[in-house]
Amino acid sequence: MTGHNQRVDASRTPATPAPVAPPGFPPAAPTRARRLAAPALTLAVAASALGYVATVDPYEPGHYPVCPLFRLTGILCPGCGGLRSAHAFAHGDLLTALGANAMAVTGYFVFAGFMILWLIRAYRGGPTPRLALKPLYWWGLGTAALIFAVVRNLPFGSALAP
Repeated sequence: MTGHNQRVDASRTPATPAPVAPPGFPPAAPTRARRLAAPALTLAVAASALGYVATVDPYEPGHYPVCPLFRLTGILCPGCGGLRSAHAFAHGDLLTALGANAMAVTGYFVFAGFMILWLIRAYRGGPTPRLALKPLYWWGLGTAALIFAVVRNLPFGSALAP
């Protein structure tokens, strides 16, 4: 029905467009605080998780679930011992952390290096580091995890078992 008495539905009007920089002027750069927000929040979440594992002992039963692969088959997966490793790492016991899960400790150091790089770049206004690895590298990481899992389940690799 068309007529002169049509009402305009306010919910259907287009939203106000975002302000655009005038032609010839670059858009305003984000502030240092805004650039640091994402890496700082990521670091806060990781520190909170590590702090929780540091206070809630994984050696006491009932706090964390048991690995389903280990429960069903008795085979250690690449992640088995990761919580015990994080607990020892948080308490500064690097040897115990390595004994619980050496692959996890490697991951802690890789994560720390990535966070340092991200924070420095965010502070200086540089590009955000990316984790875009070529498929060959992902296959290499998967192969390393598989080899780690197999070796830690064999008698000669028992030093890698938690």
